[in-house]
Amino acid sequence: MAWDAPRVTVDAVIERDGSVVLVKRLNPPYKDMWCIPGGFLELGETAEEGTIREAEEETGLKVEITGLIGVYSDPKRDPRGHTVGIVYSCKVLSGNLKADSDAKEARWFPLNALPSLAFDHKKIMNDYIKGKK
Repeated sequence: MAWDAPRVTVDAVIERDGSVVLVKRLNPPYKDMWCIPGGFLELGETAEEGTIREAEEETGLKVEITGLIGVYSDPKRDPRGHTVGIVYSCKVLSGNLKADSDAKEARWFPLNALPSLAFDHKKIMNDYIKGKK
């Protein structure tokens, strides 16, 4: 399923007390692997709106964006085709953590004990952790 122009994705690194929320993917690619909550930006929404929407859809949490972690554009970052990912740090405003939408499971992981991650999310988390120092 390749497309003829890069698609935009948005991801939310949601942190609380030294832990971050990861979701286990329900669908391919990387089915059953952990990743940062996120997805494709929808037509007519800002990157910030998309990040907040995706975070709630996949985790049940209402979040507030606290900063920009980075923009990731390696053409090989998604096996489905070229994507450009915009990744924000977020804090929880309300809600109870639960897997929803296309997430099989949602869980808090300590920053120093992250599992193997899908896509380029290990690089993103390393950048996030470096930025906190």
